[in-house]
Amino acid sequence: MNTADEGRQQQLDAASVVNAKSTLLQLLARAGVYTGDAEELIGLVEAGALAGAHAEIACSRRSAPGERGESYAAGWSDGALAVTGELAALAERALVHAVTSGPSATSPDERSPVGRAEMERAKVAITPLYLSFADVSDLDPEVTEQVLGAVLRTMSPRQRAGYPGRLSAFAEAHHAHLERVYAEYGPGSPIAIHGRYSLVHSPTSVAVLERLAASPSALHEEWDAAELPPAWLDGLTTAWGARG
Repeated sequence: MNTADEGRQQQLDAASVVNAKSTLLQLLARAGVYTGDAEELIGLVEAGALAGAHAEIACSRRSAPGERGESYAAGWSDGALAVTGELAALAERALVHAVTSGPSATSPDERSPVGRAEMERAKVAITPLYLSFADVSDLDPEVTEQVLGAVLRTMSPRQRAGYPGRLSAFAEAHHAHLERVYAEYGPGSPIAIHGRYSLVHSPTSVAVLERLAASPSALHEEWDAAELPPAWLDGLTTAWGARG
């Protein structure tokens, strides 16, 4: 057996992959994670792995070994192009499968109820971004979920899957503006935590501000449907629109 054969022998077979997934699902279930949420998270990791492989091979396509001649380089490029195309399709199908189920699988861009895993991912995403602009401030956990629920319902399941990245891009693009908002209205400012600017003292404000910038009409619609205090959204709108 040569080295190449040994390398191939080390790859996981289908049965081992299924076994690993089943084991992980059982461990997550013992930790209190519902099976549906766990399967969604595993699916997102799989889709991300495929997307990462796509990006890596796309880079190697641009670095074909020129010393082998033009014909070799052309074959290298064509082969890499075929592989990246298939990987892109696989990653897309894996993402759709991870974030949709039942009837919505045929219409992945339709809105659907917010799942527990989507809610928890949003919480994980907003906290470090908020702490980069403001100090920790408490808010009722029930209120946090109500606000995030309204925010997430403005997006399709596929958009929710990419929401952490969208939030990071938003915070980077509007860093100076966000710094001013939190300095003037957030923790440590003369503005009290109670009242129309309450949400500026909460990590959920990052998510609400992103939606105000990206999809204000949908946000207002979901805000009203959730019967959240209009003053909270008005306060964030005022803070975001003010120019120091």
